[in-house]
Amino acid sequence: MEHHDIVIIGGGPAGLSTALALSQAGVKDIVVLEREAETGGIPRHCGHMGFAPYKNFGLMTGPNLARQLQDQTKHLDIRTATTALGFTLHGTLRVHSANGIIEISANKIILATGTRESSRAARLVGGNKLKGIMNTGELQQRVYLNGERPFKRPVIIGSEWVSYSTLLTCRHLQVKPVMMLTETSVNAAPSYFAYGARLLGTKVLQHAKLIAIHGKTTVEAIEIEQSGRIGMVDCDGVILTGRFRSEDALYSNGYLEHEDHAPKVTDSFKTSRPNIYAVGNVLGHLETAGRCMAQGRDLAKVLTP
Repeated sequence: MEHHDIVIIGGGPAGLSTALALSQAGVKDIVVLEREAETGGIPRHCGHMGFAPYKNFGLMTGPNLARQLQDQTKHLDIRTATTALGFTLHGTLRVHSANGIIEISANKIILATGTRESSRAARLVGGNKLKGIMNTGELQQRVYLNGERPFKRPVIIGSEWVSYSTLLTCRHLQVKPVMMLTETSVNAAPSYFAYGARLLGTKVLQHAKLIAIHGKTTVEAIEIEQSGRIGMVDCDGVILTGRFRSEDALYSNGYLEHEDHAPKVTDSFKTSRPNIYAVGNVLGHLETAGRCMAQGRDLAKVLTP
């Protein structure tokens, strides 16, 4: 069994920022576990501008921010393609990599596993299983990492920050969405985003709910309800955005106290277990990469007073 001073689960902005700040404070024995082949987290897939290390907005693209974080932490023990499977009864981590399954113990464990968008099943959307249905993360990976163009006339479901990030991805593709559809009259993102969507030629349909997705092998139309009326909208893709929930696979069995999938923490990021901390979007509030990085630095100060 391996033993380390600090193990960080998650190599996105929150995890890498925490590791970097701890290293700069003099902590030597730090291990970062990242299940993807590269660190950097969600910004790696976001080819548009709007990222910065310290602010909510900036003149940096997501991949540039990810590369900056990778460069700053390349001296650390970062293990990619490595997945934390769960906690054992005696508090160690079971970890899977290409070398097999091992157990790792640590004086302090930090959860920086982030968040994910709700699936189609969780949204209770009916219809067939078709090509052309995806969430923002899948879209951005296919576009920015694989160079794909999965559709020409999609519909964007949602009005959160990430929904407008999706709109920018479509613009990068030179694809014009048919519309954005939201169940409320209030955007979860700042209201001026809706004006930006209209300036880009995308209609924002409020008080409308996605009922079902139709087609034979690929998306051909969606069925929506608005003001008690049912209608059909022709399209060739559906992007399900937002409704984020914490990545809770490591503690959903009750190992940590949690609420609405997010671990309960104190003001100093401490969970219900004395040696486990949580930071970043796993806390249940979707934050910008810059804010997650700031939380990582705050946590490092807590652990190295």
